[in-house]
Amino acid sequence: MNRQSFLRKPFRYVYWNATLIIIGINIGVYLLCRMNTRWLSYLALNPYNLVNWRMYWQVFTYAFVHDLSSIQHLLFNMLGLLFFGVPVEKAIGSREFLLMYILSALFCGLASLLIYFLSGAWGVFLYGASGCLYAVLLVYAVIYPRAKIFIWGILPIPAPILIAVYAGIEIADQLLNLRGGVAHMTHIAGFAFAWLYLLIRMNVHPWRVWKNAYR
Repeated sequence: MNRQSFLRKPFRYVYWNATLIIIGINIGVYLLCRMNTRWLSYLALNPYNLVNWRMYWQVFTYAFVHDLSSIQHLLFNMLGLLFFGVPVEKAIGSREFLLMYILSALFCGLASLLIYFLSGAWGVFLYGASGCLYAVLLVYAVIYPRAKIFIWGILPIPAPILIAVYAGIEIADQLLNLRGGVAHMTHIAGFAFAWLYLLIRMNVHPWRVWKNAYR
């Protein structure tokens, strides 16, 4: 078996609500950190703690930690996973979805860590499932290219257009230093990972799918 066929070897299709399990883990970790805030420093990604205290697990566990000062951070991410993760999981199967989600968390964590190292941001704490959610959003837009997402429950926008808008906003915010405290590069890394995953793992070219869907 060559390398390409190994990378693209499909899983046997099964569906067992991995999305709901991920949501449950996020809620559980949120409650744990609320009971003892020290868990935040162990689980969130902090370059100083990772290097000096060898907390290497943080490049993955950060994706299950959310802002304790406002439940909106957790609520919005979990609603996004519920609305978009479930249909993606049903389309590709639970094993494929779980692999994609885990790898997206690692990819976004490592990409963010590299950026922090290069910029000297040793004191920053990264947390939240947003990078994974952005990866799920892009995959959703490829699997359901003609789906319409209703903004504020009123304005219907085709999924690929919404992805383009989100990507543009994140890039603009990063370049113009808007919305401080938001991990824009982690969000962009989520889009980048999903694009690569579709190309390498699933042999699907997002641009071609969108172009064919709107001919």
